[in-house]
Amino acid sequence: MATQDILHQVRSMGCGIDPVAMRQLYAGASYGPIASGKRFNDVRYGDHPRHRLDIYSPQPDDTLRPVVVFLHGGGFVRGDKSERSQVGHFFARHGFVTVLANYRLAPECRWPAGAEDVAAVLAWVQQHIAEYGANPSRIFLIGESAGAAHAAAATLVQKFHLSKSLMLSGLVLISGVYNPKLEYLARQQFGIPTPDPRNDAYFGDNSGEYDGQCIVDLADAAPFPLLITYAELDPAHMQVQAGELFARLVTQRGFQPALKVIEAHNLLSQIGSLGTDDARLSSVLLDFIHQQLDSLSQIRSSR
Repeated sequence: MATQDILHQVRSMGCGIDPVAMRQLYAGASYGPIASGKRFNDVRYGDHPRHRLDIYSPQPDDTLRPVVVFLHGGGFVRGDKSERSQVGHFFARHGFVTVLANYRLAPECRWPAGAEDVAAVLAWVQQHIAEYGANPSRIFLIGESAGAAHAAAATLVQKFHLSKSLMLSGLVLISGVYNPKLEYLARQQFGIPTPDPRNDAYFGDNSGEYDGQCIVDLADAAPFPLLITYAELDPAHMQVQAGELFARLVTQRGFQPALKVIEAHNLLSQIGSLGTDDARLSSVLLDFIHQQLDSLSQIRSSR
């Protein structure tokens, strides 16, 4: 299906979140070729059955490749790395050793399980990724939706860091949620149901605990390269929280994040487009990563 035909249907869907309909829509999309390197499935990074990751590796050469770690979404309660295989192939085709990781899901595992799992993934990558031809000092973490919430907590909140220095070359947060208290207090305005099947499952239904679960309040990490994005057709609460996180990090934590709107897409379609000829999201991601790699190369050459 042509890109314009897909986007026309996305526009008609609006901000609705329908994973089944989106999978059907992008089943007819034209993706790039499968990466020609090796793939390693279900590598363990912890003891839980969900503590598994897939590694997509480009054809080996004499250089250590940079790393992209990608975390799927799913509203805290669903999702699997296998549903984002095109993301692994996309970044591998562009020269990155790519890690797609699962994490524990609610309601079995609640806050802060996601942040703890992402921290464990980063620790595993730092310790082992060189065995797969990658550079452990060039790691980029990308999270979408719930994956973005977990990635933000694991990196922006120091208590979740498993080492004194966070070895991260850049973080990308795609349409994440960072303030469960706001979503609880503004359910009517945002059209969020009560009970909330997402946040109640992960953060719990005791609103008195939300103050200790808001990433916008907890963020205390030193500044590092960060890109915050949201889709033009995202639900209102995601757009508001992207802006809130950006404002808090700039005014209170000294960050200077890049902030991008992915035009013509909604929460799910933007990820579905990765690997197709629709570069609205992919160009933003690659530009950010290459800018950081260029900056790191300049710093290294000036020493």
